[in-house]
Amino acid sequence: MTQKNFFMKRLFYLCFALLISPFIFARVQVDTISVHSTKMNKEIKTVVIVPENYSKNKHYPVVYLLHGYSDNFAKWVNTVPFIKNLSTEHQMIIVCPDGGNSSWFFDSPIDSTFQYESYITKDLLAYIDGHYSTIANRTARAITGLSMGGHGALYIAIRNKDLFANAGSMSGGVDLRTSTKKYDLAKRIGSYEAHPDEWNNRSVVNMVSSLKNKELNLIIDCGVSDFFYQINAALHRRLIALNIDHDFIERPGIHNWEYWTNSINYQLLYFNRSFEKETSK
Repeated sequence: MTQKNFFMKRLFYLCFALLISPFIFARVQVDTISVHSTKMNKEIKTVVIVPENYSKNKHYPVVYLLHGYSDNFAKWVNTVPFIKNLSTEHQMIIVCPDGGNSSWFFDSPIDSTFQYESYITKDLLAYIDGHYSTIANRTARAITGLSMGGHGALYIAIRNKDLFANAGSMSGGVDLRTSTKKYDLAKRIGSYEAHPDEWNNRSVVNMVSSLKNKELNLIIDCGVSDFFYQINAALHRRLIALNIDHDFIERPGIHNWEYWTNSINYQLLYFNRSFEKETSK
């Protein structure tokens, strides 16, 4: 190969690289991070999804998206990968924390190794706002999840209204008392027979009585053939009786990923509209 041909070949590859580089670096960014839990004294993994045109010169609202019982931080992005596209479409950061398989995302009164409300509200939230370009304000934060995570999202939002203005649930286990022998709940709060107050006071269907109207923007979603449908319908009726504005969606579906893959579209659209309403004020 002559020196001229070598130069021309190098020039061709350089031009080609410059041509395709915007497409390489414009892809959606998915980070897997580890954040230290102060109360549990361990590192906990989280997936963070940012829009494909993410820029540190812009600030983004954040949606915390919780997984269900027996799953982990990677379940959402692996099962419903198009949430990366929704992040870009709505220009929001999506954060998927790990919930220790069966934590129900609250601080266990009997097990110091399960303190996940404190982890999310104190350690993780501060990390995300410190390391990503967020709008660090409750009106630009939402929290939602499926099943165990649906209850956990509403539980955390109701108890931390200074941090979250928006909350949702998909097929949430919103009344713990219907699952006294399931889902490791007795390992987290003791048996129902010995500790009925723990079960009553930690059930979202009861906790909503502490809410005032418009303190939280709420969206609750459940399939009519889901085994959690009746408790979600009861939560809806309770909110109506309390005159608390909320969106309640019911449609054909069961407790499965086909339903949640559809549901997440409506949840993120709802939050996006709430974020846009705040920024337009």
